Order: sequence, then structure tokens, then C-alpha cells
Amino acid sequence: MNEQTVTPGTATAPEVAEVTRTPEAPEVAGTPEPREVPETPETAETTETAVPPVPPAPPRRVLRAVGRWTAAVLAFGVLGTGTAFGIASLERTDVPGLATEGDGRWAYPKLSLPALPAGSPRPFSTGNPAEIHHADLRDLLLPAPAGAVPDKKLTGGWISTETFVAAYRPQNRASVAQLLKDAAPRHIAARGWTMPDGTVSRIYLVRFNSTAFATRLIDDLYVGSSAGTPLDRTEAMEFDGSWGSANDIENLSSFVFTEQAPFGAEHVRQAYTLAGDTVALIVHERPGKRETERIPFQQTVILQNQLLA
Repeated sequence: MNEQTVTPGTATAPEVAEVTRTPEAPEVAGTPEPREVPETPETAETTETAVPPVPPAPPRRVLRAVGRWTAAVLAFGVLGTGTAFGIASLERTDVPGLATEGDGRWAYPKLSLPALPAGSPRPFSTGNPAEIHHADLRDLLLPAPAGAVPDKKLTGGWISTETFVAAYRPQNRASVAQLLKDAAPRHIAARGWTMPDGTVSRIYLVRFNSTAFATRLIDDLYVGSSAGTPLDRTEAMEFDGSWGSANDIENLSSFVFTEQAPFGAEHVRQAYTLAGDTVALIVHERPGKRETERIPFQQTVILQNQLLA
């Protein structure tokens, strides 16, 4: 918003008094003559200078009212903009606790970064140009929110390549398995859960020996302007226009997509995040003809990204 600048006037105090003084009323037929007022030096000077009539200034209470309405409009504008980016602007430990009635966020537990081995730098610090995650990959998985029923297969521990590949369509699993064989990931960890509304959530973390291998997986899956290699039970996936740059976290690259209507037996939202030597795949799917809620999905992506940053 451009800042308005008010240029101060150059008139002196006496001149302002003369301009704003109310002129004498003209004589009107049938109107009783006004009482005589003793002439003072001030009124005499006014009469001699013959200052032309000037409309009276608007009452101060009107100006105050206009100011209040202007401030209210600006405040609502700021609030509207802030709502769009509110999730992204919150601190790591603040997002779960700030859910309000009806906003749709899930109640995640308070988050904290895991301890690192002695002398090991964080992935994007100046002492770690290779952007390696030295923390246990399982400790970097986002925990399930309150009310979730844990997935018995994706418990937050290590999973096999076959389990990860099962996230893709049957006809694409062989090619994805070959990509992983060529890139030789160090570890794959995953956690899943189901919420009371039926939304199924799955998070996979795949760590490689270097950033180059992680980047190569994203490229070989053709993830970028499109969702790339289709996941199982998905139809037409398109870029999610509601995900803005304000949601991105420094040093990480996220690719967020949502399934377009008409969709199949469930509606799917998915996101890939490239975080140094690690690739995250986050999936929310909701059975039936109801769309998967956007706010808890983006909340999940942001919180998981914060743990990887």
C-alpha cells in the first residue's frame, strides 16, 4: 500500500485564522438586524483586508469518522491477506496449537527437531555443502495428529522398496523400482494414519547418498509442471494453484498437486518435496465423492517440510 504524504501548508497562524473565520452574514429582507458587536483590533483588521468568504471546514467528528472507517477497511484487507498465508507464516511449534473452531486444521503434537550426532551439522548449514541429513530419518517423519488411527503397515519405521513402489499404479511399479535400484537409496521410512472423516494420510521419506541422486529421482519421475508418474488410484492430477510461494520453505522445493473432477472412488492430493539428499512424498486421499480437505493437507506438507529444513 502506497504511503500517502501530506505536504504541510506555508501559511502562518494569523493567516489560517483569517481564512477559517466565518464572514459576516449579508442583510436579508425580513430578518432582524444583528446585535452590534464592539469592534476589536482583530475584527477591524478582518474588515479592512476584505477576506473573501470561504466554506466552513468540515466538522472534526466527520473527519474522525472517515478515519475510523478507512482504518476498518484496511484492517479487513490485511486480515484477508493474512488468512491466505497464515499457515506458512507460523513458527514450527505454533501451527498445531493455533487451530480455531471450524478452520479445518488437525491437532498435531508439538514438534521439535531430533538431536544430531556429535559434531554433525544441519542439512542446510554452511558446514554442510552436500545438504546431508545426519539425523535418523525416522525421527524426521511428521507424527500423526490427534484422533488418527495408525496404519499398521506404515508405522514410522523403515519400509522396503516394494512397499514404497506400491504407492504407484501397478503398470508403473516396475519402472519406479528400476529407478530406485539405479539410485540406491540409503533408507526409506514411512508413516500413515486415517482420520475420523475417512482421510487416509501417508508420508514417505527416501534418503539418498547425495543430493544429485535425490534430484535425479524427481526428474526421472517427471515431477515438476506435472505430477509425473501417476500414483495408485489417481486420475487427472494438476498443479494446486492454492499453494503459493509464501508456503515454500527456504532451501526446499515442493511440487503440490490435486486431483481434478471427475475423480474416481477417492479424491487425492499429493506433494513431492526435494530437501537436500531426501525426497518426501506426502499423500492425502479421501474415499467417496468428497474432496480431500485442502487446509489439513497443506498443513501436513508445511510441517513435514519444516522437519526436513
